Amino acid sequence: MNQQPEIIIVGSGSTAFAAALRAQERGAASIMIERSALGGTCINWGCIPSKILIHAALFRHEAQLGERLGLGALSGALDFPLLDSHKLNVVQRLRTTKYLDVLKNVPGLTLVKGMAVFTSPDTVRVGERRLTGSRFLIAAGGVPRVPPIAGLDETPFLTSKSALMLKKIPASLTIIGGGVIALELGQMFLRLGVKVTVLEHGQRVLPAIEAEPALALQDVLASEGMRIILNASVLSACRHGDGVRVEALVGGERTCLESQQLLVAVGTAPAAEGLGLEQAGVQVDQRGFIVVDEQMRTSSPGIWAAGDVTGRMQIATVGAREGIAAVDNMLETGCNCALDYQTLPMAIFTDPEVGTVGYSEEGARRAGFEVESHTIPASAIAKAHVTGALAGAVKIVAETGTGRILGVHLCLHRGADIINEAALAIRCRMTVAELADTLHVYPSMGEGLRLCAQAFSRNLDQLSCCAE
Repeated sequence: MNQQPEIIIVGSGSTAFAAALRAQERGAASIMIERSALGGTCINWGCIPSKILIHAALFRHEAQLGERLGLGALSGALDFPLLDSHKLNVVQRLRTTKYLDVLKNVPGLTLVKGMAVFTSPDTVRVGERRLTGSRFLIAAGGVPRVPPIAGLDETPFLTSKSALMLKKIPASLTIIGGGVIALELGQMFLRLGVKVTVLEHGQRVLPAIEAEPALALQDVLASEGMRIILNASVLSACRHGDGVRVEALVGGERTCLESQQLLVAVGTAPAAEGLGLEQAGVQVDQRGFIVVDEQMRTSSPGIWAAGDVTGRMQIATVGAREGIAAVDNMLETGCNCALDYQTLPMAIFTDPEVGTVGYSEEGARRAGFEVESHTIPASAIAKAHVTGALAGAVKIVAETGTGRILGVHLCLHRGADIINEAALAIRCRMTVAELADTLHVYPSMGEGLRLCAQAFSRNLDQLSCCAE
């Protein structure tokens, strides 16, 4: 059976849906091809289920803090099956309302279940069905990356996906990796009563994040009882009784770690295997990610790609915006629509939360800017003393002379909410003087942005709480 819609989309996650909705707005019909669960990673085994469990672990942690303040004892054992049931109910509800119902109510959008395989630049095969078109969007997403570790193939281990499907929590957990997923899930398990050890290859956790917020978070995690082993090279993994054993080289010495479960969290690989990219003429880089230009075009005319499969900012909202840009470029000649990645915020949902937007200090220098920066501790913010969330930091990177804000990097309680203001400030090309002159609610954690901006020209130690 041949069919010729205006746009054929491989995938049905946030990137694919955003693209399909944009196509519908422009009057173009589209077909989405999905080989797995409708909604992709974010709703099924990524953002939503992980944040449900992270938030639940925060409740437990804050209850323990309240006990120390005289608010009564924390009673009752953890009912993980009940928590898991809550997680599944929320995921099902959002999958229905945000994906299935949307699919039913969007004219011109059709879902085809099955594996899409390109047989040529203008044709994909889905089972016995062939779909031919002149505009394709590959939005297949990503999968957990599995590194080549000796013995890992014969060792039971968790990934960011399977870790969220556990029906009971382990007594102990070793995590290979010290990035976003490792720390989000690691702290969540830690707060649910699991003994957690993190093996990080670098000199600190979150090597892609500015040092000041990353080190602040590292100190918090260690203070909560997470064992963080740095400069660790994992040599091998194997079964050990009812659990696993990991051997690593740490400081030149071999170290063996035993735990009930092993979580491999070393990043995301493209979900591009089996798509027939060679037959489509689509180029990939040495890591397997699809190479695209600023307009999300691949090396094959008529084929665009967006989201995690391209290996850029692997964030659901960014992928959705990339999908929209791709469709705009498909349907509007000369559009040349592109994203300004320096204005796109991201967050890490640990506690405190890490937020970042714009250039790092070193990145700004590499881009040709002369820069200055200031960092303040969370303890400089009055609201931090009210809540007890004294750990953390705020850093602003600005252009020397003009004071234009180039980047903001923070580790704060509710930092994922606060970084949105920083993104707006960068998009509007605000200066540190303008941010310092903008009144903020007192007391609030968001006031930390203003205080950090004030630090460029004033000594915060000489200001009272509400001083102008």
